[in-house]
Amino acid sequence: MKAKLTLSKISKIGTIDKRIYGSFIEHLGRAVYGGIYEPGHETSDDMGFRQDVMELIKELNIPIVRYPGGNFVSGYRWEDGIGDKAKRPRRLDLAWKSIETNEVGVDEFQEWAKRANSDVMMAVNLGTRGPQEAQDLIEYCNFQGGTYYSDLRRKNGFEKPFDIKVWCLGNEMDGPWQTCAKTAEEYGRIACETAKVMKWVDPSIELVACGSSGLTMPTFGDWERTVLEHTYDYVDYISLHQYYNNYENDPDVFLARSLEMETFIESVVAICDSVKAKKHSKKTINLSFDEWNVWFHSHGQDKRIEPWGKAPSLLEDVYTFEDALLVGCLLIALVKHCDRVKMACLAQLVNVIAPIMTENGGAAWAQTIFYPFMHVSNYGRGTALKPILECETYENKISDKVPYVETVAVHNEEKNEVVVFAVNRSADQTIDFSIDLTEFQNAKLVEHTEMIHADLKATNTASNPKNVVPSATGVTKIEENTAIATLKPYSWNVIRFSL
Repeated sequence: MKAKLTLSKISKIGTIDKRIYGSFIEHLGRAVYGGIYEPGHETSDDMGFRQDVMELIKELNIPIVRYPGGNFVSGYRWEDGIGDKAKRPRRLDLAWKSIETNEVGVDEFQEWAKRANSDVMMAVNLGTRGPQEAQDLIEYCNFQGGTYYSDLRRKNGFEKPFDIKVWCLGNEMDGPWQTCAKTAEEYGRIACETAKVMKWVDPSIELVACGSSGLTMPTFGDWERTVLEHTYDYVDYISLHQYYNNYENDPDVFLARSLEMETFIESVVAICDSVKAKKHSKKTINLSFDEWNVWFHSHGQDKRIEPWGKAPSLLEDVYTFEDALLVGCLLIALVKHCDRVKMACLAQLVNVIAPIMTENGGAAWAQTIFYPFMHVSNYGRGTALKPILECETYENKISDKVPYVETVAVHNEEKNEVVVFAVNRSADQTIDFSIDLTEFQNAKLVEHTEMIHADLKATNTASNPKNVVPSATGVTKIEENTAIATLKPYSWNVIRFSL
């Protein structure tokens, strides 16, 4: 089979905001306790943060991490996680039926983020709480001093403000599973008033309003429109959340799920722009796809976990090579829409539906999905080029035209390189993938990295952490101004050219 990609310097999608490669840490399962934080572990630092986990996180080059939830935030009292740890209360977390010890809170997490070379995307509780508590929290985090909450921060040992710049106005408030879920009207009003007071305290912040919890929510579309009609003048982004599963065990369908992500993005963009037109506004609302991943492997085991434990092993999906291929396709979909998707968060980062897994007191390792994320986060910086693709397609229930090759290219002018990301969705066909580099003359191949495995269900484990890993064994040849890459069946490919 053959496919052809033509690259044009003038056919640009847009500049990629590095925050599109964000992630997420929620007080859920072992994401915090036993994940990023485990005092007494042989690698833990002075604050109890695991350094074996930190090293893996730094490989992912994550610019922003959403915190502290997620469903957890809709019942969270942020004051529980500051000051003297010995005086912090233990609370019932209704979202995940767990005991929250509050050993880690905003004080610790903002310091962890600095050590991880990342920024914080902070969520406020608009479930059980409202504008006043949000105002208090941003005053604690961002105000210089001379007020009750800013001086409380200084008393707790943090003289300088945390200077958190991105804030989420609640989480999935359309979901009946959410503590104090709301109608679009109810949420739109409280989000508007919360946004006002927060920007009055710190006009430099950016705010994310809650969109629908997924494309299949019965209120999708109407929810976005109503919320934006209330909040348009005060917020900067609206959120999208979506998880993908393979209950059908059908690779042809599963690997096409990224087309559903593209439909979701394009639908929300259309709604945002319709509200813009209705309001005669000059302002454009962009998108924050701040929860996305594959999630289905752990659903059965989660039902067997007894409630009210501390850091139970919830949502611990063990990812396959097949999952990594879809994650690669999903990353390509985000890059292809970087003109409007300015932030995104792989949910989550450690243990909980995560690229990194740990054993309490033991090892940390990278799951299969770690590698495509690492590649795109590190090499997908710069300008996304519109993929002009000629490729055979197949038909299924997702689309009647699923291309066998999913691809996008990024031109990094700072590093003077072009990087092509590509997935071969075919089970049995090697694809001769030609890349027209006419507008990038004298391009030289740096490396063709590929990730392949004979078993779609192969995983990485503590005992075999390198079972599914990429290697620089891909074959690409350049003839004049055309590169011919060999895309093996069911493969993830990263092809780098220096200019």
